[in-house]
Amino acid sequence: MVSLLGSGDELLRVIENAVSADFHVRGNEITVSGPVPETTLASRLFEELTELVASGAELTPDSVEHSISMLRRKTGARPAEVLNLDILSNRGRTIRPKTLNQKRYVDAIDTHTVVFAIGPAGTGKTYLAMAKAVKALQAKAVNRIILTRPAVEAGERLGFLPGTLYEKIDPYLRPLYDALHDMIDPDSIPRLTAAGTIEIAPLAYMRGRAQPVDTRVLTPDGFRPIGQLGVGDLVTGSNGEPVLVIGVYPQGEQDIYRVTAQDGASTLCTADHLWAVRTRDSDRRRYPVQVLTTSEMIGNLRAAHYHRYELPVLSGPACFPGRDVPIDPYALGLLLGDGCLTGSTTPSFATGDPELAEALGQLLTGTEACLKSGPDYVQNRVRTPGQVMAMENPVTGVLRRLGLYGSGSATRFVPEAYLQNSADVRLGVLQGLLDSDGGPVVQAGRTCRVQYATVSPRLRDGVLFLVRSLGGIAYSRVRPAAGRSPGRARGRAVPDRHDAHVLDIRLPAGIQPFRLARKLDRYRACGGGGHPQRFIERIEPEGRAEAVCIAVAAADSLYATEDFLITHNTLNDSFIILDEAQNTSPEQMKMFLTRLGFGSKIVVTGDITQVDLPAGTASGLRQVQGILEGVDDVYFSRLTSHDVVRHKLVADIVDAYERYDASQAAAEPGRLQPGRQRRDGNRAR
Repeated sequence: MVSLLGSGDELLRVIENAVSADFHVRGNEITVSGPVPETTLASRLFEELTELVASGAELTPDSVEHSISMLRRKTGARPAEVLNLDILSNRGRTIRPKTLNQKRYVDAIDTHTVVFAIGPAGTGKTYLAMAKAVKALQAKAVNRIILTRPAVEAGERLGFLPGTLYEKIDPYLRPLYDALHDMIDPDSIPRLTAAGTIEIAPLAYMRGRAQPVDTRVLTPDGFRPIGQLGVGDLVTGSNGEPVLVIGVYPQGEQDIYRVTAQDGASTLCTADHLWAVRTRDSDRRRYPVQVLTTSEMIGNLRAAHYHRYELPVLSGPACFPGRDVPIDPYALGLLLGDGCLTGSTTPSFATGDPELAEALGQLLTGTEACLKSGPDYVQNRVRTPGQVMAMENPVTGVLRRLGLYGSGSATRFVPEAYLQNSADVRLGVLQGLLDSDGGPVVQAGRTCRVQYATVSPRLRDGVLFLVRSLGGIAYSRVRPAAGRSPGRARGRAVPDRHDAHVLDIRLPAGIQPFRLARKLDRYRACGGGGHPQRFIERIEPEGRAEAVCIAVAAADSLYATEDFLITHNTLNDSFIILDEAQNTSPEQMKMFLTRLGFGSKIVVTGDITQVDLPAGTASGLRQVQGILEGVDDVYFSRLTSHDVVRHKLVADIVDAYERYDASQAAAEPGRLQPGRQRRDGNRAR
């Protein structure tokens, strides 16, 4: 009875003030007398409260008042079911919904991906969302909590506020910090924020995950500046397949950093640009990939002697449209490696492997390989009776069309038609190059890598493109010609005239770099390919530049940028809360919602009667209701003064303002009520 009626009958007095009936308590018996509707209400109330006490719930004056409100409004909901739903417990305190609408709101977060909570202050919109976010993190349903809200309200400007940037934005974010401290051990919050598990930032900072407008992004048609992309364009995802661009958001001028991997690949991005990385601890966690910002990794790239952050590489060959080529790709690779293309003589090929000469002769239509002397084979034109002797050699004609005719060892290159082609064509060229000028390199305890050398910088770049586009990595180094001992040919010294570019290549399992039997057998015997790894080597400032952010419709939110680096663009496996959303512009709201990644939830909270945007700026929260109402997996929870869980006076104030707005609207028929918009889109007076 003490639990039911409260210490000093505190709860009984709440019931007596709310129910028009007489109550008499004798021992464990309560007698109620009065009008039938009121006694029926009291009877049901005590039944619900008794069930709550039996379940271990602690009754408070607020919970009793909310129980009476639910029963009096005849919602059909049972207070025992609503008030007994535990969301989160911390330091002996349990967070539960206190009204029927709050329970529906909490249930909607479980069943929907995007939930809007719209209602007056004091209805628990943000607090309950925060509790669900912490619960999801503890249950490992998400691996990141992101809390954000507009940073400028009531016409204030951050630039005119005193203090550092963090001191300027801290007052706007303080309510989120306070709620977080109620639900998580305060000592663990700095550790979780430092690790990126919890991120609290102004909404504008959610847009900073961008790259300079001139940064090249991989598309099915090759690399294009990110600033030239538009919604509906295609870029290349982490699996090599095309993915759709679903959002483009200019960011203005931003601080720019260059992120460089240990294999030399690099790209430019902003400090808040996202990267999906693995660490040495990843295998011990449920989520093998962490999503970190550029700034979170600066100064933390090495741990002892090893690199800390591993970047993903393409999990499949990049997809380019297939196109016809004038010469077999494998044959072209052989000619680029060991062929004579200068045009001073008939095209020839030098090799100590007759297998390669035979393959070349079979693949080059209209020619035959004729052994000249030693390792030299001449690709003579096959003549038929009646043909003119002065006809052009077929190989020479093809070389002219490809722009390779007359090129020497230091100037040859892989033509664009072969680089921007199907995976089979690209692999064929690479196999020809490696069969002629490459070879397997064996290391004890490691899978086999491939080494390739050329004196042509353009050919080196072509091989880098081929390897990276197939999901591999390549380390490039220069072997200077100066100071090297000369070779010997026919008894005379032959000095090196050009620096040599040496590539150490690792290809994924399933990609065979050779067709030549002796090289392929050795490659397979030593373990073949494996798991190419690419680590972040350094991050350096590169000044400021105009930047743009794109959103892509990829399952992992990844896309390929310069040098086939795989980077992030949205937030996966995250619980994201946008608070005070009535102070977002329509453009900000669209930007925020399209950042949604897979495995994530978004909760948007706000009060459309308290918009602090500058005059003439529409509220994104008001507009989005007409746009997304009825869309599957999007839920709008509308809370009222009955759901206020602060001081009872707050609910009375909310009701008073609603009555005032209604009376003003009646007095001025042309005046719109708060939260309403004209159907023709014209702004209200």
